[in-house]
Order: sequence, then C-alpha cells, then structure tokens
Amino acid sequence: MKKLYSDATEALAGLLHDDMTIMAGGFGLCGMPGVLIEAVRESGVKGLTVISNNAGIDGAGLGLLLETRQIRKMISSYVGENKLFAQQYLAGELEIEFNPQGTMSERIRAGGAGIPAFFTRTGAGTMIAEGKETREFDGESYIMETWLQADLALVHAWKADPEGNLVYRKTARNFNPMMATAAKVTVAQVEHYVGAGEIDGDAVHTPGIYVKRMIDLGEGFEKRIERVTTRPRETAGAAAGAGEEI
Repeated sequence: MKKLYSDATEALAGLLHDDMTIMAGGFGLCGMPGVLIEAVRESGVKGLTVISNNAGIDGAGLGLLLETRQIRKMISSYVGENKLFAQQYLAGELEIEFNPQGTMSERIRAGGAGIPAFFTRTGAGTMIAEGKETREFDGESYIMETWLQADLALVHAWKADPEGNLVYRKTARNFNPMMATAAKVTVAQVEHYVGAGEIDGDAVHTPGIYVKRMIDLGEGFEKRIERVTTRPRETAGAAAGAGEEI
C-alpha cells in the first residue's frame, strides 16, 4: 500500500470536504503540521471544526485558516498568541469550545482508545462543569467528559519509514501521537523519511497501522520559532574584565 505522496496537495486529495472535523497536532509552533495546513487553506474547504491545542499564531499554522475564515469552530486549550482568533471570537464570528489542557489531551486519547466518556475532577464546581453530568467518587465530585474524534488528523513527525511508523521529537510528542489514533484518516508530514528497518521498533511512537498517507518535507523545511527569547551576547572586553577587582 502506497503511503508516501509527492506533496501535501496530493496527500490530502479526496480527503477534504466542507464541515469536516480536523485534528491538528503541535504545541505552539513545535510539531505543527504547517505544510499540510497550507494545503488545507489552498483547497478552499470551509465550515471546519478544528481540534488543536492552540490556534497557531497570526500568519502561521492555523492562523492561516482563520485569515481565510475557513474555520467555523475551534476546540482548544490555549489561544493567547493569536490576535485574529480573539477578534473573530469577540465579534461572534468563531465558535469556541475551551478545555483544560489535560482534559483535552485525555479526550483525544480516549477517542483513539474507543472510550466514549470518562470522569475527572478537573473543573468540578466551576463553569466548566455546567451542563455536564457530575458524580461522586470517594467523597469527591467528578465531571463527565466525552471523547474527541475527527475525520482527519494532520500530524508532524521527526522520522518515518515506508510502513508509516512515526517517531516524534521532544515537545512535538504532546499532541501528535494521540491525534494520530483518534481520526478516521491520519496524514503525516515528516522531517526524515528513512528506509524499512531503519527505525528501531522500540523507538516507534505511532505504529504505521494508524497512518494512511505521508509527505517527506525534505531539506528545504524551515522550522519557525514562535517567540525568540535570547540574552545579549557578552563582548570580549566585558567577559575578560568580569573577574577583576575594583
């Protein structure tokens, strides 16, 4: 079965339609499937429900789909880096379902594991519990949360082989692995495409059975930094005189 496609447009051909639900991996811009998101934008599909920890930033990631108003609803945890997101929400142009980050993560994991609902203490007794079933366990109140599933999951992996086995790197493991299991179809963009047998089986984070299509980002892939935080570089003179007594 062919899993590697020439580009994002080809990999998403026949999978996109209006009013569908898409999961998009990433934590900030780390592990964000930006190339696949750009292909979704170019397709022109609209009325999307997007499940993602965050909404990208202005001009990048899911921010591109907000610019073209292709997203109808966001199911998210953190959206503080996107001004356009806030503007559309306050104007009543975008529906939002906020989740505590751990709850959202577990809802996605439950979706992949076939668990339709679970109980958590997070949010009990707050606005988050409004309209949700509440039960008491060991003297504590818990609220019921339901799974999250999608028509399509877009993920970013560090390494992949021809079978679709995926390895993620560092922070990109936060949401990508669980999203890959919780959708009808998973498409991955990968930084390094290697031959069969080159990935140690014990190192695989997402087994290839979950991955239907992939694209190889190749050498030209650029990693964007969401917010550059650095300190001034010391000059040679300042460093040399740092230990002198006055």
